[in-house]
Amino acid sequence: MVDPLVERIGARIRAERDRRRWTLAELAEESGVSRAMIHRIERGESNPTAVVLGKLSAAFRLSVATLLDPEDTRTERVRRTDSAPLWHDPGTGYTRRQVSAPGFPAEVAEIRLPAGAEVPYPAAAFAFHRQTVWVLDGHLTFHEGDTVHELGAGDAVELGPPAPCVFVNATARECRYAVVLVRDEAP
Repeated sequence: MVDPLVERIGARIRAERDRRRWTLAELAEESGVSRAMIHRIERGESNPTAVVLGKLSAAFRLSVATLLDPEDTRTERVRRTDSAPLWHDPGTGYTRRQVSAPGFPAEVAEIRLPAGAEVPYPAAAFAFHRQTVWVLDGHLTFHEGDTVHELGAGDAVELGPPAPCVFVNATARECRYAVVLVRDEAP
């Protein structure tokens, strides 16, 4: 059985690639993701990892949330937990739930990072965005380039200029945090 969210992610990536008139080879070159993997994702045959989504979002100059969330077709302003897109990283068990809907000026996501998990993102994934990471529960070791931030529940960090980042949960229990993102300039 194919996961509808995985199919939507694939369709969104294909639509973004088509919009730019890029071949699979061009997107592979821009993102550092193999043509074969991009092809499997676009066909809904593979659920991309957080690392792969980060690379693809960087190539498109879009946020990860934009690749995960469909166009806004809601008529209600209330977004129920069960209707918000929930994506699971097959590589780490990381989950991401979109709190804000498409079209809202800020993107808000709730992340659950399992014990022992580590998720890296390339610097380009943070270009054209301003972000705050706010730890809601647990402990997060956040590597922002050469700087390491140790964050406990209630702590927040505003990201500086684009740098490679790694979200690390070195503890024995889940870490839950929110990412709040606003676009700095148009892609």
